[in-house]
Amino acid sequence: MNKTSQRNARRRGPTRTAAQPLAGREGGNRSRGKVQAGESRPAVQHDTGLCFGSARELARLIRERKLSAREAMSAHLERIRKINSKINAIVAKLDDDQCLALADEADRHISRKQRVGPLHGLPIAFKDYEPAVGFPFTQGSSIYRNFMPKQDSVLVERLRKAGAIPIGKTNVPEFAMGSHTYNKVYGTTFNPYDLSKSAGGSSGGAAAALACGLLPIADGSDLGGSLRNPANFNNIVALRPTVGLVPTAPSSMPFLGFIVKGPLGRSVADTAFLLSVMAGPDPRDPACYPSRPAQFAQPLERSFEGVRVAWCPDLGGLPLDRTVRSVLESQRQTFEDLGCIVEEACPDLSGADQIFLDIRLWSSFNLLGPLLKSHRSQLKPEAIWQLEAGARVTATDLAQAMIRHSELLERMRRFQATYEFLLCAVNQLPPFDATLDWPKAIEGVKMENYVAWMKSAYWISTTFCPAISVPAGFTPDGLPVGIQIVGRYRDDFGVLQLGHAFEQATRIGERRPAIGL
Repeated sequence: MNKTSQRNARRRGPTRTAAQPLAGREGGNRSRGKVQAGESRPAVQHDTGLCFGSARELARLIRERKLSAREAMSAHLERIRKINSKINAIVAKLDDDQCLALADEADRHISRKQRVGPLHGLPIAFKDYEPAVGFPFTQGSSIYRNFMPKQDSVLVERLRKAGAIPIGKTNVPEFAMGSHTYNKVYGTTFNPYDLSKSAGGSSGGAAAALACGLLPIADGSDLGGSLRNPANFNNIVALRPTVGLVPTAPSSMPFLGFIVKGPLGRSVADTAFLLSVMAGPDPRDPACYPSRPAQFAQPLERSFEGVRVAWCPDLGGLPLDRTVRSVLESQRQTFEDLGCIVEEACPDLSGADQIFLDIRLWSSFNLLGPLLKSHRSQLKPEAIWQLEAGARVTATDLAQAMIRHSELLERMRRFQATYEFLLCAVNQLPPFDATLDWPKAIEGVKMENYVAWMKSAYWISTTFCPAISVPAGFTPDGLPVGIQIVGRYRDDFGVLQLGHAFEQATRIGERRPAIGL
């Protein structure tokens, strides 16, 4: 073993129940021949290999009839029955018989030798911020508790077309506001590593479900960290893509640019695999640019020898919990071992706070403002604050925010001409008490509003650059900590490659929550 390997092995340390490769399931009792749709066969061993293995490999086995969609569905349904009531990640779920009938239909497609998509046979629950025909579209609000959409979003449409089997929705905060998943419709989603802690948000249900093996893949969205924050809290992976890579239709403000749709996975490879389905232009989103989605299904291996990387955990002075800082500092050497030239440097993100807040508040008020009069009593205090603050943002404020934003984007472009990647914190603190509405202070610094603790994520949102959250370690209390890797504009593949290299060097993402094992 060379010195680099020895350093990486020491850094990884022991892990809990790493995912069993699905490829290892093809021998032995898998040699009984192909499976006919709806065929009765001995019960599947619903083990970690099936529910925690590679989503891409699971889809391949189903497509090649070495495993039936029914078996895959049964395994995930068993885990949902066992675990979901404890974490409250999947909501509005179809009953098991409906799920199995959909799986049988997926198997019939294969038995008839019909062409199937890359996600064929994989169960999925759409984020409850995506309209999906056949499921409630509550957006986490009691106002829309019984609303049933008549049309899918473009993202849902793509996932269905790719063969994913929808079985429910994943829980979100009210109107996806904030990075803590709780609402009056479905309740709170809890962190599987500590059931007293938050699972993050707004894609909190999706992240917790993945962490526990309830789903093989999950979709999400991100305005100020709603993909990255819950991935960080749940020891999984999520990518905030470059603005314009994944269509966001329907959208009332298609050119605003801050909110993106993106993938979550238990590995960088699975995240990239799902992105290959999500990405690509659609005429219903005029802000989407031409791209090559198939690229994201390609191997992620790459040499990083001599690549210059900026190290700036706190983005130039943001309050950062000491346990989070310690975990991140312990991983700096990993990037150097990969061959990177790691230098302490930080882009000039001055103005990012006001830019983000003015544009976020203004857009929220213009989309949801009427609810202040018609349904004020049903809104959480943070939503009322956000809408009322948005009402005070003037046209001049908005114009100034856009001008300052253009200047920030140019400063970031110049910075990235020197540094291909930026490394920083995803969250400024570890998962917090789930009974809190939001953290009120970090390292003694008071948070001025309910999103202030998310600055390490939403400042990066203002750059419009791709950013990934990858597991980086655990606090002394056993709570997950991720690292945020930010790449150059439209270099989503490069971000995935560095995330993959870091993941393979550390294997932190293989440590599973004890719940359900």
